[in-house]
Amino acid sequence: MKYRIGFIGTGVMGGALACAVRQKCESILLSNRRKEKAEALAKELGCDFGTNEEVAANCGYIVLAVKPQVIFSVLEQIRPALEARKDRFVIISIAAGVTVRSVKEALGLDVPVVRLMPNTPVAVGCGVTLCSFDGCTEEEKAEFYGLFEKTGFCDEIKEELIDAAGSLTGCGPAFAYMVMQALADGAVAVGVDRARATKYAEMTLKGAAELAIATGEHPEKLKDAVCSPGGSTIEGVETLEKYAVRSAFAEAVKASCEKNKKLGKK
Repeated sequence: MKYRIGFIGTGVMGGALACAVRQKCESILLSNRRKEKAEALAKELGCDFGTNEEVAANCGYIVLAVKPQVIFSVLEQIRPALEARKDRFVIISIAAGVTVRSVKEALGLDVPVVRLMPNTPVAVGCGVTLCSFDGCTEEEKAEFYGLFEKTGFCDEIKEELIDAAGSLTGCGPAFAYMVMQALADGAVAVGVDRARATKYAEMTLKGAAELAIATGEHPEKLKDAVCSPGGSTIEGVETLEKYAVRSAFAEAVKASCEKNKKLGKK
């Protein structure tokens, strides 16, 4: 084993994960369908780049940071390199909806597999990364957590729940940005300039999340604490309830979950 970890795919998510892991590890090999993209990121991070086959042949942890639509063609491509190995290695897949079982069947190998579902805030060390381990030793789990420490919050979850939980954590940032934009739009509508409105919305959502994490209080209790009797906040909350905002977000998570499941079946 020449490298501790390798990434096949250096797009938005693969690149973000590689940047986070680089803070804990120097022994990294990158590859990408477009060679120049892997080369550029490798230069930025001060690590090596190569082909998919070289990542498969030389890395202890092999991160498949590719979309579910292409993961099986990538597995077919790297299978000979994996079959030729005599040492132990771990496959890590971030492909939404693609099960551990289907990865093993595609490879025809009984190897340790980690199914991973990160979200985009891993790029700034504030992500949520869901992980399900199959065939990994406790030492490998510990090493995995060490490598991915700088991504943010990592949580082990049963694989049968990863699509459901991932529809919240993986898709949730997009929903949060919609809330952020809507709050800013409302402020602009009543006279606040766009730059300030956007910054106020960003910091308000960040502060609300930090307070919830720090106190451990139920969101409903925190919401009630802001709502003075007959005040402006409860007036706004009633308006949100009128437009069924809670239901809309819950339905969005459920719809994303169903799509995750469909992606894995293609």
